[in-house]
Amino acid sequence: MNKILSGTLFLALICAAPQPMMAGVNVGIHISLPHPIMYSGSPQMIVLPETNVYVVPDMEEELFFYDGWWWRPWEGRWFRSRDYRSGWNHYSHVPSFYASIPSSWRSDYREHRWRGHQWNYQHIPQQHVENNWQAWKKSRYWEKQKSWGVEDLHRRQPQPRARSVQQQRPDQHREINHTPQQFRENDQPQHQRTEQKNSKRDENQDGPQQQEKHSRDNDKHHGKQDR
Repeated sequence: MNKILSGTLFLALICAAPQPMMAGVNVGIHISLPHPIMYSGSPQMIVLPETNVYVVPDMEEELFFYDGWWWRPWEGRWFRSRDYRSGWNHYSHVPSFYASIPSSWRSDYREHRWRGHQWNYQHIPQQHVENNWQAWKKSRYWEKQKSWGVEDLHRRQPQPRARSVQQQRPDQHREINHTPQQFRENDQPQHQRTEQKNSKRDENQDGPQQQEKHSRDNDKHHGKQDR
């Protein structure tokens, strides 16, 4: 009897719950998950030039691998998984890498062309991609060693910026101010400048006794003239 009463009360509480609460319980249950990928054997992949994005080109639907995740669009939404065969979860945004992929990549693949250049792409087993993508990205393997398989593809290099005034050599902007006296002394021969310096030094070295002697000599000279 107690069990029946408890069950009745529980059903009554559920029926009386506010609609927002009930809606919160059902959030996300109407998002249909993509069907499993049926692929015989290991998928063969290629790397899209000028990116670190890998794609399975021989499938009707798009299947990408980027930064350790498998990605696929399905019914207007994006899903990702660590395993391309199962475990897909809804991803609420468009992946950032997708903006760098041209919509014509499939026709480029069929024509072996990329931006007007010959594209000699290389098929890579899926397991090799999963095991090596991180090292390849860090060393820029596809760009430096393979050039993504695209002939004569030269990425635009940034132009070196001109040096600012502060970065230039200081002696390029140093102003040398000479007084007229300095110019006159510099224009004189070396031996004349040496004699002038010695004369100035001798004048500066005259002490009080030498100056007093000069004064007495002058007084004697004037006394003789008076007599």
